[in-house]
Amino acid sequence: MYRKLFSLLLVSLCFLPGCRRTGYAVFTGYAQGGVYTVKADLNGVSTPEATIGATIDSLLTGIDFSLSGYNKNSLLSRYNAGEAIEPDRFFREVRALSDRYKEETGGAFDVTAAPLFDIWGFGFTADSLPDPGRVAAALAACKEEKVLNFNAIAQGYTCDVIAGYLHSLGVKNMLVDIGEIFCEGVNPSGKGWTIGVDNPTDDNDTPGKDIRSIWQSDGGACGIVTSGNYRKFYIKDGKKYAHTIDPRTGYPVTHDLLSATIVAPTGAEADALATACMVIGPEKARELIESRPDIEGYLIMAGGTWMSEGFAARAR
Repeated sequence: MYRKLFSLLLVSLCFLPGCRRTGYAVFTGYAQGGVYTVKADLNGVSTPEATIGATIDSLLTGIDFSLSGYNKNSLLSRYNAGEAIEPDRFFREVRALSDRYKEETGGAFDVTAAPLFDIWGFGFTADSLPDPGRVAAALAACKEEKVLNFNAIAQGYTCDVIAGYLHSLGVKNMLVDIGEIFCEGVNPSGKGWTIGVDNPTDDNDTPGKDIRSIWQSDGGACGIVTSGNYRKFYIKDGKKYAHTIDPRTGYPVTHDLLSATIVAPTGAEADALATACMVIGPEKARELIESRPDIEGYLIMAGGTWMSEGFAARAR
């Protein structure tokens, strides 16, 4: 459903036989263009596992029919086609969050920039290399807000929705992995969850194939998301065009930031801010991270790395 250009890999895997002895359950399935995994400590939870699994699947299906630009029957697709729609909870919440993060990032994160993503071939069309006139026209179309693209926030938001449901059951220890990750509490071994961050090289097409570092949770509730330019790009006339488009200029970014990993209070916020960091580049991204005491960040540039003081990571 959502085509993402980066990956976070769960390194402290929990398999069913061991999880059942500790009270942890694992729910898996297919959603949003890949396999999702939800791990939850069900000690003290009265709701049957089958009901929990069915509810998770139902929520994911509902989000797909609301926010997906690849589901032609979704609310988003119908809105983009010019149809009058009645927004559901998911659509309303994501639109409100998107407006908030657009303002907070000075337009670096902008779901109304869908026309730009499309003409560069990184949205819902296969176009590429637009001339300046098409870029100017797309920038003007963005201001009309008639076409939206929620790809840069939907997976993080989905993690929050599933986590919210688990919270309603009384679950305190969980990991929700739907392309992006929300985690809280501890894993079955009683330690904070550990997450691998992939090495951002152009040939690293398999999540977990080449891990650059490992992040260690302190048990707090948070979303952790990596955005990067190393999996979706094309080369034309010897020049590489990365998928990160600056909504403020209409053109792909040219700085040397390869990936940005953000830890934030929610998955949606981590998703949006990771995207914004990839737009604004390493220097501004560092300023953004350091200006927020409630977020942490890890930046990988072509010439080195930087991480905030509270980003608990170790080399692979």
